[in-house]
Amino acid sequence: MSEHAFVPPDFVGVGGIFVDDIVYADGTTRMAVLGGGVSHAAAGMRIWGQRAGIVACAGRDLPDAARQRLERDFDTRGLIWLDIPQARAWQLFEWDGQRREIYRVDELAPFVYRPAPGEVPPVFHAARAVYLLRDIDSLADWRALYPHATLLWEPLQQVMLAENTAAFRAALPHTDIVSPNWIEAEAIYGTDDPAALVYAMLADGARIAALRMGEAGSLVGMQGDPALLRVPAVPVPDLIDQTGAGNTYCGAFLSGWQIAHDLRQAAAYGAVAASLCLEGVGVANPPPGFEAERDRRLAWALARMEPIPVTDQ
Repeated sequence: MSEHAFVPPDFVGVGGIFVDDIVYADGTTRMAVLGGGVSHAAAGMRIWGQRAGIVACAGRDLPDAARQRLERDFDTRGLIWLDIPQARAWQLFEWDGQRREIYRVDELAPFVYRPAPGEVPPVFHAARAVYLLRDIDSLADWRALYPHATLLWEPLQQVMLAENTAAFRAALPHTDIVSPNWIEAEAIYGTDDPAALVYAMLADGARIAALRMGEAGSLVGMQGDPALLRVPAVPVPDLIDQTGAGNTYCGAFLSGWQIAHDLRQAAAYGAVAASLCLEGVGVANPPPGFEAERDRRLAWALARMEPIPVTDQ
């Protein structure tokens, strides 16, 4: 029996598990690759030493290799097994670096919107930090389940639309950390100014806002400190697959914040983990002994962060 069998996890991730069939621009393929936001986020936590509990749905035909990977690296007592095909998608990488996603199954909703708070196993209720890849309407219920945990909310892409602006803004007080990407935040607030977006999320009730900007890195801020922090993207020798890098950033950011309660450390943890995700196919899986390179990248990121001038809000 695993040494973790009776130990409640300190970190929990809530979201979806997907299987990706990847087609690169040169025609090469990688089939049946473990993906999904919660898998990537939990891997971001694992990079910094946490074995996260996963709360997600899995289909009856989840490939054995994906199941074995989940069980090796994460606490899977929160998986709900459904008698439907596993959520699966083509990931098509174009010559210009763009990625298109085409779903391969008819029934996706359970993998996107479930599990609900009432489906979380009691052994996960004592978690101190929770990553949520969830919609807007459920956020208050997740806060009720975890009244004392640090909640990082990565909003579902599907709900980041202009018509949901009021609901998104009203939901922010239920979370501690919010981390949309640049395009999603622009759709909600109607501006492409990164600083204005971070300030807006803080003004609407988020304790910490981390705006993910892809190659431009991230911009982070917290209530009580008018200065924002620009975090560079950590360069990688060979970019293989950008799928899930944002999720990985979020999981690692949560780890850094929970460990150090320091914004610089949290943001650097996120940037480093995202870079490690970019170097491989699917969910980040650094080789044994990677810690020295991880820590070298951490020092690089910390040395290159810079505060940006305070703007009038």
